[in-house]
Amino acid sequence: MIPFGIVLLAIAIGPTLFHAWWNKHYTKLTLGLAAITLLYYIFGISGGITKVFHTAHEYFGFIALIGSLYVVSGGIHIHVGREATPAINILFLLIGAVLANVLGTTGASMLMIRPWLRMNQHRAGAHHVVFFIFIVSNVGGCLTPIGDPPLFLGFLKGVPFWWVAEKCWPMWLVGIGFLLAIFYVFDRRNYARCAKCAEPTEPKLPHEMAKWRFEGLANLACLAIILAGVFVSKPLLVRETIMIAAALVSWVTTKKSVHDANHFNWHPLMEVVVLFAAIFLTMMPALDWLAANAQQAFGVPHVGTFYWTSGVLSSVLDNAPTYLAFFTMLHGGNYPGPNPLDPVLIAISIGAVFFGANTYIGNGPNFMVRSIASHRKIITPTFFGYIFKWTVPIMVPLLALLWFLFFR
Repeated sequence: MIPFGIVLLAIAIGPTLFHAWWNKHYTKLTLGLAAITLLYYIFGISGGITKVFHTAHEYFGFIALIGSLYVVSGGIHIHVGREATPAINILFLLIGAVLANVLGTTGASMLMIRPWLRMNQHRAGAHHVVFFIFIVSNVGGCLTPIGDPPLFLGFLKGVPFWWVAEKCWPMWLVGIGFLLAIFYVFDRRNYARCAKCAEPTEPKLPHEMAKWRFEGLANLACLAIILAGVFVSKPLLVRETIMIAAALVSWVTTKKSVHDANHFNWHPLMEVVVLFAAIFLTMMPALDWLAANAQQAFGVPHVGTFYWTSGVLSSVLDNAPTYLAFFTMLHGGNYPGPNPLDPVLIAISIGAVFFGANTYIGNGPNFMVRSIASHRKIITPTFFGYIFKWTVPIMVPLLALLWFLFFR
């Protein structure tokens, strides 16, 4: 597991302490560490090739989903007529939290991050990026299996489609309400401060141009195809082929002016492709250890213990296999129907989804949102800055509140 630890440490400190060197060499460093784990599994472990193949398939599915949504959302331009007030921002984030259950946290994030940054372009700061990740990219998506990959795995294992909505809506309300209230405090102070010191940077738009406009709406059909493709599991690679085909259609049919308006470029996606290739490969030993030792390490299923344990692991590992490991501990194979262990499964579900907001690598869209914002020249927190300045003072109290209310 040492290469996995080094990859995480490099992602955390490289862009901050060695910015120029990191931008030039991060591909060689991270993929070199991944090669160590890859060779170990191929030549040093019986059955390791099968594990590598399974991980490669999961990674390809992850990139196919992230990449296709990135391309298709880049072909939809939402023109924002005027700068957003704190109240409008609250409404936008609430809509994003609801859409996360329809489009998935990844789909909602890729569709809404660009207009979100444009709405706040004259005062966009770290809190706009961080709270978008908290709400739209993570917490918002806990009401349907479409919302987040761990919940979709539960659906494939027999958990009824509306089970999470029925069981998790109180936690969703508390989480979204808590985060929106704190965001409003931050944003109102930011809005008032900028109103005093900012000078107009562009002429006022005529009234008829101040309305929201949408371009590239034909790409919504491609988006629907991608989301439908999520439910295709067999035969092998058909799901990924559907997603890639939809992205290609979107790319070919979208006007260049729409991509230009969205400042579309491939660098954020390429960064995610490389770094998550390293993460997926190097974390194989950690996931194998969890699968082999979870029962012995965590003992008898207990609501509070499993809430914190599944959550903390989901903050640094892929939350989907983490959820699956704990699900298997509870039910072995498929969900047997309503049973006394349902409260534990609720705790695991909330832990996997909510704790994914704690780090940039806790959930797929987090790093993508951060990368898009960085390339729009918006100051984003460093890896540790995100954790200590935002996760610890905001997410940790929320997670403790949820434990106190629901999982003691």
